[in-house]
Amino acid sequence: MRIEQFVKCPLCFWLDHRHGIRRPPIPAFAINSQVDRLLKREFDAHRLAGTPHPIMLANGIAAVPFADPSIDDWRMIARGVMHLHEPTGLLITGAVDDVWQLVGGELAVVDYKATAKAAGVTIDEDWQQGYKRQIEVHQWLFRRNGFRVSNTGFFVYCNGQDAECFDDRLMFTTKLIPYTGNDAWIEPTLLYLKRCLTSDDPPHASIDCQYCGYAEARKLCSLATNKCL
Repeated sequence: MRIEQFVKCPLCFWLDHRHGIRRPPIPAFAINSQVDRLLKREFDAHRLAGTPHPIMLANGIAAVPFADPSIDDWRMIARGVMHLHEPTGLLITGAVDDVWQLVGGELAVVDYKATAKAAGVTIDEDWQQGYKRQIEVHQWLFRRNGFRVSNTGFFVYCNGQDAECFDDRLMFTTKLIPYTGNDAWIEPTLLYLKRCLTSDDPPHASIDCQYCGYAEARKLCSLATNKCL
């Protein structure tokens, strides 16, 4: 997500979009992607039948998967939910995992996650702020497309469990975590992002950007040793 890249480090965003200097890629998480595919098939079966998924019933969520012909497009990275932001001229897109329709007609944005933690799963870690921003961007996009959207979104978080042996299977427990989003930060961020994108002067790096920190440390090491690293 380009907005998330900008929020995390304006300099990395500027270098990418102005000069084509991209961060080193992160390896794909194949197991997570497979969990994502299987969850979509599972929820799609209930979408077709118009029935609530068992995790909704177990958590007292009065909802069904939202049956809309655009669901496949909304899930595609190449398409997603789209909105042309007129103040900046930027086409904002976001690919969702799922959308549920609550009793009363409001939509709830849903994100699938998979991990393996002995301590269980939460969304309270600092590095998970990006997860929350992602849901808020998707809520904002659906609102800009004329939908009534609940402030409450959901994480369907699958946690791989330890066992005595592998035995050709990995068991997961799934936890539903509600999250109350606030998209008020998006509009001012888009204005700042556009100014950054069109500026010839590089912005400052984020203090906690590991990529910029590595680049700076390498440069200093090179100067100290008079070597080209």
